[in-house]
Amino acid sequence: MISTREFVIDDYDKAVALWNLVEGVEVAEGDSKEEIRAYLLRNPGLSRVSEENGTVVGAVLCGHDGRRGLIYHLAVAPAYHGKGIGKRLVRECVTHLRATGIVRALIFVAGDNASAHSFWLRIGWEDVAGAILMGIDL
Repeated sequence: MISTREFVIDDYDKAVALWNLVEGVEVAEGDSKEEIRAYLLRNPGLSRVSEENGTVVGAVLCGHDGRRGLIYHLAVAPAYHGKGIGKRLVRECVTHLRATGIVRALIFVAGDNASAHSFWLRIGWEDVAGAILMGIDL
C-alpha cells in the first residue's frame, strides 16, 4: 500500500537520497537541510512524500510566493515509475495550492530532460512560450 502525506523535515535525508537517485533532479544551492526546513515552514502542508512500508518512494517540494505556486524536485523511485505516484503527488500539491488561493503554478524542467517534459505534458501542464529561465547566485 503506497500512501502519501506531508513532507516533514525528518524526511530530508531520504528525500535527498531519492533526488540523487533519479536522473534529472539536481540537488544544488538552496537544498541544504536548514534551507529546506525554512521552505517547509514558509509553505506548511504543501510539500508531499509517498511511502511504502516506511520507505520514501516519491517526494516533491511545493510552495508559493503569494501569487504563483512552484513545484520542485518531483522524484519517484525508478522501481515505482508508471504507478501514478508522480501524478498523485502533483495532484495533491495542486489541491493544496488551490486551497491557499493560488490559481497558477509553475515547474522548471531541464531542457535536456525529455522524460520529465513528457510527464508534465501528459498530466496537463503546458510549455510557457517565450519564457526564458534566468537566475543569479546571491
